[in-house]
Amino acid sequence: MLERLFKGLRSVLYWFSVAAMSVMLIVIFAQVISRYVFNWTPEWSEELARYLFVWVTFIGSALIMGESGHLAVQFVPNHFKGTAVGKALEVLINLCGYVFIFILFFQGAKMTRVMTFQISPGMEIPMSWVYAVIPLSSALMLLYLVKDTVRIVKGFSGPGGEGR
Repeated sequence: MLERLFKGLRSVLYWFSVAAMSVMLIVIFAQVISRYVFNWTPEWSEELARYLFVWVTFIGSALIMGESGHLAVQFVPNHFKGTAVGKALEVLINLCGYVFIFILFFQGAKMTRVMTFQISPGMEIPMSWVYAVIPLSSALMLLYLVKDTVRIVKGFSGPGGEGR
C-alpha cells in the first residue's frame, strides 16, 4: 500500500516536472520569436520561465531523492558496507539529511511568509507563490527520507542485519 503511494507520488512529480519544462520551453521559444520577429516581448514571459525553472528544480530534487539519485560520494560507504562502521555511517548520513531538510523546510517557510507582501512585477502574483515550492519540496524530501530511514531500521533487525 505504502509502496503504491510512493509510486503514485513519483508519477505526479514526474509529470508535473515534464509539464512545467514543456511550458517553460514553449514560453522561452515564443519570447525569442516575438522579440526578434515582432520586436516586442510580453512582460510576464521571462518571469514565468524563471519561476517554472525554480519549481522544476525543487520538485526535481524531491523526485531524485525518492530514487536515491542525488550525487553522493560512495567510496567510503561502499568500502564499509555490511560492517558495523558502514551501518553507523549510513545512520550518520541519514541524520545529516534530516538536519538539511529541516533547515530547508523552516527557512523556506519563513521566506514564503516574508514574501507574501511582495508582488512580482511582470506577472503581478505574490512572490510567496514562487517561494512556496521550498517548504513543499522539503516536505516531499522528508517523506522519502523517512522511507529510507525505515529501510535502514529494517536492515538492523532483518536477517544478518543487512539493509540493502
